[in-house]
Amino acid sequence: MMTLIHRTSLGLTLAVSIALSLGIHPVSAARRDQVTPDATARFLAGLSVTGTPLEKLSQDRAWTKHSTEFEKAWKDLDARQLSKIRSWESEHFREGASSQRPMFYFFSGPDILYAQEFYPKASTYVLAGLEPVGTPPDLMSLPAGTLGVSLSNLRKSLESVLSFSFFKTKDMKTDLGQNQLNGTLPVLYIFLARTGCKLERTELVWLDDAGSVVTSKTSTPGARITFSRGGERQTLYYFQTDLSDGGIDDDPGFLRFCGQLGTGTTLLKAASYLPHSGNFSTARDFLLKHCAWIVQDDSGIPINRLDSAHWDVRCFGNYPGPIDLFKENFQPALAAMYQQPTPPVPFAFGYRWRPKESSLILAKSRGTKSSKETAR
Repeated sequence: MMTLIHRTSLGLTLAVSIALSLGIHPVSAARRDQVTPDATARFLAGLSVTGTPLEKLSQDRAWTKHSTEFEKAWKDLDARQLSKIRSWESEHFREGASSQRPMFYFFSGPDILYAQEFYPKASTYVLAGLEPVGTPPDLMSLPAGTLGVSLSNLRKSLESVLSFSFFKTKDMKTDLGQNQLNGTLPVLYIFLARTGCKLERTELVWLDDAGSVVTSKTSTPGARITFSRGGERQTLYYFQTDLSDGGIDDDPGFLRFCGQLGTGTTLLKAASYLPHSGNFSTARDFLLKHCAWIVQDDSGIPINRLDSAHWDVRCFGNYPGPIDLFKENFQPALAAMYQQPTPPVPFAFGYRWRPKESSLILAKSRGTKSSKETAR
């Protein structure tokens, strides 16, 4: 049984009635209806679910292994990456990191983790990629004996982002399609739970051509997750959409939706140098027009598009040039900027995942007013 909204509002009586009509045991159906998005996210993240209907399932040996392995991996990630990002922000990006503007993360896949690390106060996160949305995870409906495989596949899908700071697009298409816990939603759940968020509600949504959010199937599928952290309520959208010029022409709703949110911020990381391409000029130009802050590696917007009349640009780390796969995207103008001394990047960022090789470009629109200005 699938519902468009993953929450606890149906009520026990309705759940039992539906269960009986479908021939499902009413007790198990009622307990399934009581599993909140937050409990599901905590279970997938290897965190305690004591006192929830998932407590018994967490006694499975497969979950215990998952929890142990994920806890170890997360501690390593925090020491090697996340804590260092926070230190860098406190020194170099305090104003941007305090922004409550909407945050646009194109070519992101389900990488809410780094969106939150760089823009923890954003009112709304909008992520977009080609990876499928999936459905809200229903752990109580997993076939017997599949929990171990499902959790193992989920850990596998996270290996690259935990190790190198980015998802490998080719692997993601396979990993997110074959799992019982499929699509981007399980990954989004894990990162939200692990960063201290409390999930309140998950909905499958779509966009019409005008950019309005609707609950009937149209051309742009997505999900909306409402959550809170530190007492502040925030919203995450993920949309599966083609951001090429042709894709936007065929399906204009996504950029229209983003435009309605007002001036925002952006992160571009391991973006396959798509913003360099003439085939992605519409998405690139949208970000240039609608963002007050840009954090990116060299695969993002080309440096010659960030003209000094409109952008205050700072460079961090080093620029050894693109990896061999993208060597044709070398930027002489960026290399010239890196001839000047630049502050280090103490964490991995982008395809050059070794910290001493990583480049980070920070651009602030000269039209940006102050750190206290909130999202419109």
